[in-house]
Amino acid sequence: MKLVTYLKDGQDQLALLVNGKLYSTDSLHPDLPISMAMFLNYWEDVFPLAKAAEEKIKEGMVRATLGINYEGIDIIAPVPHPNSCRDAYAFRQHVAAARRNRKVEMIAEFDQYPIFYFTNHTSIQGPGEIICMPDHFAKLDFELEAAIVIGKTGRNIPAADADEYIAGLMIMNDMSARQLQMEEMLLNLGPAKGKDFATATGPMLVTLDELAEFEVPCKENHTGKSWNLAMKCSVNGVQVSQGNLSDMDWTFAEIIERCSYGVNLYPGDIIGSGTVGTGCFLELNGTGKLNDPNYNEQWLQEGDVVEMEIEGLGKLTNTIVKEDSDFSILELKKTIAAAG
Repeated sequence: MKLVTYLKDGQDQLALLVNGKLYSTDSLHPDLPISMAMFLNYWEDVFPLAKAAEEKIKEGMVRATLGINYEGIDIIAPVPHPNSCRDAYAFRQHVAAARRNRKVEMIAEFDQYPIFYFTNHTSIQGPGEIICMPDHFAKLDFELEAAIVIGKTGRNIPAADADEYIAGLMIMNDMSARQLQMEEMLLNLGPAKGKDFATATGPMLVTLDELAEFEVPCKENHTGKSWNLAMKCSVNGVQVSQGNLSDMDWTFAEIIERCSYGVNLYPGDIIGSGTVGTGCFLELNGTGKLNDPNYNEQWLQEGDVVEMEIEGLGKLTNTIVKEDSDFSILELKKTIAAAG
């Protein structure tokens, strides 16, 4: 199934996307929740109801007038209010390229265990405007990723069982203010202000049954599902990045095993894959400069349109907007340093 959250009379409304039309859950069955949060919390009970409703729509047994055109609707994040958001580091190609570009050796620990960090779950958003402060434009970057959403509570989940806890997949753009990030990481803590202003997800949550035809074996000596899904990103209509979700070295199942060690995972938790190889300007600029010292770096600017597309998961489109403020914490730092 393809699950979409949109605004209906100013309120979140969950819907099924079928043949280009949205069918709000409350119009399909009285026991279907109207919000994604409720749907995820009662996943095992309501998923069969929703699946049966989807089949009726496809068979023409539901009045066509119940569906509304997907285009032009105010789509928001599939999971508008997640409990948490973790982001992993699963693509070896990206990690190796980034380290090569900094002229440092590949870190051996990457192949020993998956890692992740917590980002700001209250800054999750869907398609539309991404509002940035002046300091965010100091090397503003996208990150092309996929993300999973947890569908049931679990703790100490073995990787062999972990795919059962995945409600579905969606596109994720882990926005990054690189200048802030690089300053913070000098203190060996973070990323914080370099990451916490916006993470875009969507436009839909696609359940695993919908993706069964794309399943492929995971990398050797790894455990869990993998999907052959082409990934790409364009800025202002020009493609800048491409990869494939099957290039993940650490699977989502293995990442879940790590995330759930000694803690509970809950329905509605989001876990990102990390950046696919070539999936950000930081990597692309580094590779470009390594090959050509005169390479002109590219970063996101006000007004840029970022389009991310993953096969089977739709297209996530965001426009970069400058907030009406001149406040700069980078300038504040310089002032404090000068006064000292």
